[in-house]
Amino acid sequence: MHNDIIIIGAGAAGLAAAAELAAHKRRTLVLEARDRIGGRCWSRHEGGLSVPIEMGAEFIHGRPAVTLTLLQQSGIEAVERTGSRWFHQSGKIRPRARDEIMTRIQQAMKQAGAPRPDVSFQAYLDHDLRDWLVSAERTFARRMVEGYDAADPQHVSARSIVEEWTREDTGNDATYRPRGGYGALMGALASRLAGSAVRLQLQSIVHSVQWSRGRVVVEGSVLGTPFREQAARVIVTLPLGVLQLARDATGAVRFVPPLQQKRRALDGLLSGPVTRLALRFRTAFWEDVDAGRYRDAGFLQSAGAAFPTFWTMLPMRVPLLIAWAGGPRALRMAGMDTPAKIRRAVTSLQRFFGARVDVESQLETAWLHDWQADPFACGAYSSVKVGGSSARKALGAPLENTLYFAGEATDCEGEAGTVAGALQSGMRAAREVI
Repeated sequence: MHNDIIIIGAGAAGLAAAAELAAHKRRTLVLEARDRIGGRCWSRHEGGLSVPIEMGAEFIHGRPAVTLTLLQQSGIEAVERTGSRWFHQSGKIRPRARDEIMTRIQQAMKQAGAPRPDVSFQAYLDHDLRDWLVSAERTFARRMVEGYDAADPQHVSARSIVEEWTREDTGNDATYRPRGGYGALMGALASRLAGSAVRLQLQSIVHSVQWSRGRVVVEGSVLGTPFREQAARVIVTLPLGVLQLARDATGAVRFVPPLQQKRRALDGLLSGPVTRLALRFRTAFWEDVDAGRYRDAGFLQSAGAAFPTFWTMLPMRVPLLIAWAGGPRALRMAGMDTPAKIRRAVTSLQRFFGARVDVESQLETAWLHDWQADPFACGAYSSVKVGGSSARKALGAPLENTLYFAGEATDCEGEAGTVAGALQSGMRAAREVI
């Protein structure tokens, strides 16, 4: 069958692009390497739990119009995360409002201004912000970059962080989850392809993309059988980490000719590491410790732990905690087997509660997906390297009206690194094709 367009990848960006093209009746083939849709959105449903286990993306940060509109159109509720934050430091557990600290950091950034020329965030903390923030606030900022942005402060662009954190909505800690998980939204997008001119083909691993102006040949294998597809245009939604692979690396997609025009953009971005564990316990024991002090806890954080952040499923009460480590902490766990990571998570949580509870005896099971080792992801989400301020725009720019690029790393509308960024970049690429 002749294709007008081929989309490589059926993650959030690829599905959003496909839905847009379906609405415009374009003959489109979507090639997805996995045996499922969603990419880095992956919701697991386990018996006895009233919420899905998100192996990848979980939250809606703020109120991005693209995500909320799609949820509304699909009849899926956005459930606001609730709960207080508790910090363990120097042997004591105290409540802390993230908004208050972020407001002080934002004010300091506005007073100090963005660095010119660009420097690493660590250098910015050590010099530009030294007179504006006390040591504890600078430490909080560094850990936010490592955990929230999944970036190394020694390499990430200070200008990009200042721009991100001083946006109007950054001080707002409001976050939501799609009811039923992001898998429900991915399924709703895929359902829009039914009866359209768009075909979705899973387990189709792309090996090469040969292109010239107005003609593209995509070759790969589906369940071990070679395939060859042609189209006039291609939308590439491969994750940043995959695009950054060397041509001869395992899992690399070979572009012929190579994407030399994208080399500077690719070199200006970082694919952030994240280690994330879902821990299921016999009971939600943290709700009873210290006479119920943490019953309404949303986050439990311990500054020096291997996994410094845990969060609950509030407002849903289930015996499930997510253990999170990003940036350098996650990188230090690269290559560790799953049992070793689980032990580190249990130790980190034990450090938070001390002798008041035996965490290990409460643990029933755990789930982990290593996105760094995943050959179709090669990382969690993107950040900007020092000097890479124009990299996202450059990466997303079409080539010869033939190759188009989408994915969270290409978003220039303030949602990079998120599902919202992936969704709106997919729509943008589809509209560029149209």
